[in-house]
Amino acid sequence: MDNRVLLGALSVGQTLPDDPRNGLARTGRGRLTRLALVLTALVALVVVGVVTVYVWPLRSDGLQRATPETLSFESASARAARAVIAEAADTEVLPECRSQFLSHQRVSAKAVLLLHGDTDCPRQYRSLAKLFFDRGYNVWVPRAPGRGVADRSAHAKLNADELVSSANDALNVAAGLGDTVGVVGISGGGVLATWLVGHRPDVVHRALLLSPLYKPNPARVPDLVVKPFAVLFGFGFVPDRVDGEGLSSAAMSQYLRIVGNFTIDPKSPHLRELAIVTSANDDFIDLRAAADIPRAIADLNDTSFTAHEWPRESGIGHDVLDPEGLRGRADEINQYYLDLYEGNEWA
Repeated sequence: MDNRVLLGALSVGQTLPDDPRNGLARTGRGRLTRLALVLTALVALVVVGVVTVYVWPLRSDGLQRATPETLSFESASARAARAVIAEAADTEVLPECRSQFLSHQRVSAKAVLLLHGDTDCPRQYRSLAKLFFDRGYNVWVPRAPGRGVADRSAHAKLNADELVSSANDALNVAAGLGDTVGVVGISGGGVLATWLVGHRPDVVHRALLLSPLYKPNPARVPDLVVKPFAVLFGFGFVPDRVDGEGLSSAAMSQYLRIVGNFTIDPKSPHLRELAIVTSANDDFIDLRAAADIPRAIADLNDTSFTAHEWPRESGIGHDVLDPEGLRGRADEINQYYLDLYEGNEWA
């Protein structure tokens, strides 16, 4: 190379063609380019993932299909009795959690189906069931699949399709026990009861919804996160998470999937009474959704609607049937629930 060129290059701080610093510069620029591409790809994947979760459909044919079955009193009674006998022989089912069948041994004017909460079992209705029976009802309190068994994690292994199928079958039994039938549901059972109101308008005449779990309390699951929560846990895309109270995210998400499959236009021509009970102390459910959804159903069907919220000073929490929470007023309050169900609002 001409010495004058060399001196000129050095004088302005340039590198020579064969200077090793040229390779280092090119390598550095290449690494930055690759890093930028990787980051761009990761951001794109995150965006696609978020969009996918939010547009993932919760509605499905299986969760919008009910299967009515007309049963005689004898057939319905036999089906309920077989379930009770089978559970008595099943060592996995806790004795206090077996299904309850209270029958007057004949078709009654009224029958009622009582659906317990997700982490509970038929014992939740031990007092209210007897009140209904004493009022002349034939009463069916089925144990939901995976509930009330020795394996406390079993309830998290079932899916929404199994839950609605079980509720539908239970209603078929209850409908065979009386001339008219209604349903009571608490928490997750309240979700199933609401599903039956919309998808089984052929038989449901009355409904009482106790602390229905349509949406979790925003303090637990913010509104913006409810859909991703339902999709990710409800379809098993992420491992289940159980909190300190034993509440399974996977199990809760199944009820959110069912809510996503409520009838959009729930015409229920036989529905005469619809009532809801919540508590101001309930930090588990979204209280606004708990009131708004039943009210919309009642308005659409021009049905009598009553909403009652226990005040904070009552001390009653999410489980509005819990004898301890009712603080010595269990008999009085259960009588109030029965009257609400029948449309006899207390002054």
